[in-house]
Amino acid sequence: MPEVAPSILAADFSKLGEEVRRVSEAGADYIHIDVMDGVFVPNITIGPAVVQSIRQHSKLPFISHLMISHPERHIDAFAKAGSDIIEVHFEAEQDDVRETLRAVRRAGCRAGLAVNPPTPIEDAFEYLDDVDLLLIMSVNPGFGGQKFIPDVLAKIPGVKQELLRRGLRTPIEIDGGINDKTGAMASEAGADILAAGTYVLKSESARTAIETLRGTSGQSKH
Repeated sequence: MPEVAPSILAADFSKLGEEVRRVSEAGADYIHIDVMDGVFVPNITIGPAVVQSIRQHSKLPFISHLMISHPERHIDAFAKAGSDIIEVHFEAEQDDVRETLRAVRRAGCRAGLAVNPPTPIEDAFEYLDDVDLLLIMSVNPGFGGQKFIPDVLAKIPGVKQELLRRGLRTPIEIDGGINDKTGAMASEAGADILAAGTYVLKSESARTAIETLRGTSGQSKH
């Protein structure tokens, strides 16, 4: 049964704290926060000050997904703002991926590594010992509401096998285009966490959407 991490990129930003509280009370497992810098990805979203401002509205773990260049420069700020997990992109320009991940841990957060759809998952294998969460993107990052790329699901069995070989139980998160059908596909492929924005935040009932995603295992239509 997968956990659910509503992505607040799809929230009403005029009442962001209320939106975070709403999905938290609806049964979410995490709050997924998409941070974009207009450089690594074309869009611009939020920074540490916003993370800090919404921290009081939920006791759930905050996943700060840094879709930014040189994430190592901003780790401490996001950690101090209240992040519990900080995800950085394998593809982002940075001094050293491994050192960035270790810096996240030194800042008191769990370290996540994100991999874009075109990137072979094997490229991330050398960093698995420094990772507490692996994020496999199922859209090309930069905007919400994109169409799910099913081909990325083929990455999950290989990385699961490699994690098992190393004796690691690192959870795998899927982010992008997640709804009831694609969530079922991701869950069946082995995803542990489903990051969903529009499907949860724009639904009539966030609780129903979250419960549907959590119960998606075995429900996909082939």
